[in-house]
Amino acid sequence: MANENYVSAINSDALFVPLKAATVYAAHEASLFLGGNLIPVVNAPNGVLQVPELAAVTAQTVSAETNADLESRLPADTKNTITCNLYGARSVVRDLGNIDLQEIGRSLGNAVAKAFDEDVIGVIGANTTEQENTESSRDLTVDEIFKAVGTIRGNGEMGQLYGIVSTNVYSELMKDIGSTSYAGGDFQTEALRTGFMGNIGGVQMFVSSYLTDANAGLSSHNVQCAIFGADAYRIAMQANVNIEVQRRAAAVGNDVVASLHAKAGAIDAGRSVLIIDESA
Repeated sequence: MANENYVSAINSDALFVPLKAATVYAAHEASLFLGGNLIPVVNAPNGVLQVPELAAVTAQTVSAETNADLESRLPADTKNTITCNLYGARSVVRDLGNIDLQEIGRSLGNAVAKAFDEDVIGVIGANTTEQENTESSRDLTVDEIFKAVGTIRGNGEMGQLYGIVSTNVYSELMKDIGSTSYAGGDFQTEALRTGFMGNIGGVQMFVSSYLTDANAGLSSHNVQCAIFGADAYRIAMQANVNIEVQRRAAAVGNDVVASLHAKAGAIDAGRSVLIIDESA
């Protein structure tokens, strides 16, 4: 039976206007550093942050009554200056097709956050004590993390530690956690059920696809994990991620710009360890 007299999707597709489903964005991990949970963020309104570092001094022991004053100590000081970088991403959206500017802005915001996190990884890679993985398999294990913690504790850092595991070796660490050595405990059960490693040896563990040789500034070391204390680094923050929309008459549309003014700086490399596999 002929259907040319019926109005439907078969013969009137030009009349159909598509409905837009929720946008699927390029995969993007949440920023580990912009929130200040791992590395302290300090507001720097003028874009320059100075972080003083004082060396340890030796205390004097007074074991008997004396009329002499205590000896004067002068702590050695180091000035660490961090000058903010400008990260930016821009699109011009014309007045055609009713494109949502907020969605374009979110995509650009993700871009500057990613660029910043990758640069922070570069600071960690360039200013961290390297620890060669000595496991016979060269797999990342809990024992290697314990060893790194011992190094940092030996340098006098007794505060909270944080760990970032490369996605390339995440399965190796989870396999070690799932072995019989850790069987039966809540730590193993929770890690295997949800994939969240929680605390290992006092280290709050996270996983990041940004921890790579390229981002860490290493050519062929196969970086596996970074462990550090909060005082190993600082982030100078002039302005967090900001999305601006401005009319652009010449383009008959709008400029959409995402920007970030920030930079991470190394303060004390002795509070940080980078686990690497030089055999790779």
